[in-house]
Amino acid sequence: MLARLLKNQQDIGDAIKPYYGEAAGNKLTELLREHILIAGKVVEAAKAGNSLELDKANKAWHRNADDIALFLSKANPNWPNQALKDLLYTHLQVLTEAATARIAKNWEAEIAATDKGEDHIIKLADTLSTGIIKQFPDKF
Repeated sequence: MLARLLKNQQDIGDAIKPYYGEAAGNKLTELLREHILIAGKVVEAAKAGNSLELDKANKAWHRNADDIALFLSKANPNWPNQALKDLLYTHLQVLTEAATARIAKNWEAEIAATDKGEDHIIKLADTLSTGIIKQFPDKF
């Protein structure tokens, strides 16, 4: 599963290369891979009940979200940094809700959080695609 999640991050980075170039696509891939690897640390700490490590991983996860938002906002004026941070922080919250519910074996809460997460990730994807279309209208 981890390999597939990391492949998704490569695919996302590759998707922006036609607009922002090879280096930018590779940088986004790097930031998104870090997002996935930190998520694994968040889950491990939560499963172990290690609040110190969980806090440390959550801080790293939010710092990574800040890095992603800053990188993207510099690339496209249609993606304000704070708006991206808000979207990414919500993404982290929804993932945390789903993971917490799964760890607790609260299947109804997990389904609800997963559904909420799907809706949210579609909103995030729409925000990004709309920004690209606005910045590069001649390519669409």
